[in-house]
Amino acid sequence: MVGNVGEGALLSAVANIKAITPPDIRSRKGGTPLVCLTAYTTPIAKLVDRHCDIVLVGDSVGMVLHGLPSTLGVTLEMMIMHGQAVRRGLEQALMIVDMPFGSYEESPEQAFRNAARVMAQTGCAAVKLEGGEAMAETIRFLAARGVPVMGHVGLTPQAVNTFGGYRVQGRGGDAERVGADALAVSEAGAFAVVLEKVPEVLARRITAEVAIPTIGIGASAACDGQILVVDDMLGIFGDFRPKFVKRYAELGEIAEAAIAAYAQDVRDRRFPAAEHLFGDAPGTVNGGEGA
Repeated sequence: MVGNVGEGALLSAVANIKAITPPDIRSRKGGTPLVCLTAYTTPIAKLVDRHCDIVLVGDSVGMVLHGLPSTLGVTLEMMIMHGQAVRRGLEQALMIVDMPFGSYEESPEQAFRNAARVMAQTGCAAVKLEGGEAMAETIRFLAARGVPVMGHVGLTPQAVNTFGGYRVQGRGGDAERVGADALAVSEAGAFAVVLEKVPEVLARRITAEVAIPTIGIGASAACDGQILVVDDMLGIFGDFRPKFVKRYAELGEIAEAAIAAYAQDVRDRRFPAAEHLFGDAPGTVNGGEGA
């Protein structure tokens, strides 16, 4: 009986956790800013879930965890594997998975086939595509077939070779192109759009003009939300540091110091100590007290 009560209470607690949905995000336009971070593993997903509205399984995983020079080498299988890991750590945040380079550009049909696979195998609620006007037809095709889409305009990392590097987009006369891209994504049926590395005044203008929430990264505080790569803001990924990243911790330095201390303890035979060892009889180590 006691076991049944405990099980019932657990099920009730789980049932009371309401997962955020794409329509919930869309309805937040102009409201309290949306909090978004990336995640690629179950432990990080558990940490960010209670604090974030959106958790993105970004193709930045290729650079952050796999040591790739860009996101172009990321595969659909990699995104699915990391998506499955993140899904296990989330209860309430909306989970979005990036569609990797080459998995959606060929045709709307290709995009739907691969997006459907990602959603079915990861349990994500939406996918993210890079591109503006060129992707509008694809976004419309997916949205009409039950695939919620987040757009991504401005600096689109999968087009890094076209841009000639990770340069600010939308300066001067280029502002009209980025603005048109954001509008096209919105009108095609995306429920939100990422604005990456664009001038502040342009991000502010786009946010005022489009009907869907804008999620800024190197954009403007006026955007409807903000996103960062979690390893950047925690100070874990140190290969480079974009201007738009604020470090909220320096966990990389802390981790390296801990690893160095462990290495020295091993070399000096200070680790393992008695409290980490086991004796022949419970509670003893070599005749003394132990775990």
